[in-house]
Amino acid sequence: MQNIRGGIDTEYTVQKLGKLAGVSTRTLRYYDEFGLLKPARINSSGYRIYGQAEVDRLQQILFYRELGLGLESIRGMVTSPSFDGATALREHHEQLLQRRTQLDLLIATVEQTLAHTEGRMIMSNADKFTGFKQKMVDDNEQKYGAEIRDKYGDDVVNESNRQMLGMTEAQYADMQKVEQDMLQLLEQAIQTGDPASEPAQQAADLHRQWLGFSWSSYSKEAHAGVAEMYVADERFTAYYDKHAPGMAEFLRDAVLIYTSTQK
Repeated sequence: MQNIRGGIDTEYTVQKLGKLAGVSTRTLRYYDEFGLLKPARINSSGYRIYGQAEVDRLQQILFYRELGLGLESIRGMVTSPSFDGATALREHHEQLLQRRTQLDLLIATVEQTLAHTEGRMIMSNADKFTGFKQKMVDDNEQKYGAEIRDKYGDDVVNESNRQMLGMTEAQYADMQKVEQDMLQLLEQAIQTGDPASEPAQQAADLHRQWLGFSWSSYSKEAHAGVAEMYVADERFTAYYDKHAPGMAEFLRDAVLIYTSTQK
């Protein structure tokens, strides 16, 4: 991503800033309306004028967007009185290094697979999925690590990561299938509007099975806690709601009913 810090001319119209940053003027106007990036001033002709502070903020916004954060989360961070641009840049740098490590591992997996296909080396089935499993763990840490470690503790999360990385090829495939089956059931069940319905409760049970691939032990309290987090954290909510509007809340309700019946 290019650095959009300005030179001598530190004032920009919407058109000039959009061209400098590689974003559309429509996006900049939306950022203004959304309260994410206000112009420094409006000139006598009614044009938005952006200064150096706004250029720097736009760079931060684009960094966060590149890392996959939603606009609501970004607005909360960059408009916070405690927001520190230098600290944020260091965090961006660390996250990008993590992403590079993930890509390097996936590239290595692809290269090894090609060598195996061409008969230049022998690659075990477990090795074929190493990159994917590591990426899954790293993505979870990057997106949700702070929250889940605060909620469940380092020991629980570290053990979950070890269990994930130690999965066999068959276990990895089973985990993917269980999640897909759960999502399909939820899409059907949500049409009924009843989280106590049979398909909704089947989906809740599949959710329990899915968690079991990375949990060393199960408790209904922890299961319910995870479901509550899906609604409390907009990133989790967005993941489920992209499949069907309201899915995160519906899953939460179904899980709460499910766990209330467990002994």
